[in-house]
Order: sequence, then structure tokens, then C-alpha cells
Amino acid sequence: MEVTDIARLATTMASTSTAQAVNVAVMKKAMDIQASSAAALLQALPPVTPATNLPPHLGQNINTTA
Repeated sequence: MEVTDIARLATTMASTSTAQAVNVAVMKKAMDIQASSAAALLQALPPVTPATNLPPHLGQNINTTA
């Protein structure tokens, strides 16, 4: 290998490493934004009110047939 080849390889490796670091940082930021958006959507849901005319045991069993 010549000196120029070694310099080119070192430059390519450095730029690849920088590009990967930027991609990881962008992905982490996108995940943070998505998590905060999901939390905001969950907080925006209206509170659940229990049904007053249903029996308390409803939904505790699963009926199956063979």
C-alpha cells in the first residue's frame, strides 16, 4: 500500500465512523420524540368510567366450545 492509499483509507474510516455516530444520534432523538408523543396521546385519552349496569363478574371467564 502506498501512503495515499493509507490516508484515503483512514479518511474513509473516520467519515464512516462519524456518519454512524450521527445516524445513531438521530435515531435516539426520533425514539425520544416518539416516546413523548405516545405519552401525550395516552394522557389525552378521556378517563375510563365503569359501566353501572353490568355485573361485577363480567369479563372474568372465557367461554369455549370443543
